[in-house]
Amino acid sequence: ADESAEDGGADLGPDPYDLFLWALGACTSMTLQMYARKKKYPLEEVAVEVEHERRYAEDCKDCSDPKQRIEVLHRRIVLKGNLTDEQRDDLLRVAARCPVHKTITSAPQVIDSVEVVH
Repeated sequence: ADESAEDGGADLGPDPYDLFLWALGACTSMTLQMYARKKKYPLEEVAVEVEHERRYAEDCKDCSDPKQRIEVLHRRIVLKGNLTDEQRDDLLRVAARCPVHKTITSAPQVIDSVEVVH
């Protein structure tokens, strides 16, 4: 992982947000494929595109902090296969149950520790 040159990195790899979005996309795709196999749905392929957007206070009418921002993830799921409307709706429901999606939406706590070695 690295930051872009304009952000002070050497642009040697994806930035941390790219990795985060890739994790959500990969987890969504894997979850849907496993579920479709289990249910014997005629799902041939899954493609997931995830984008990150930050909306600042002007979009947040009820925010008490004027610097408040809202993090928004746009997830576009493309399903290939001869699926019924019911199967499509079922897969959309299951997408929200992928483990990474559930982690993101559960407001996880981050517990830090640091170790210095010489």
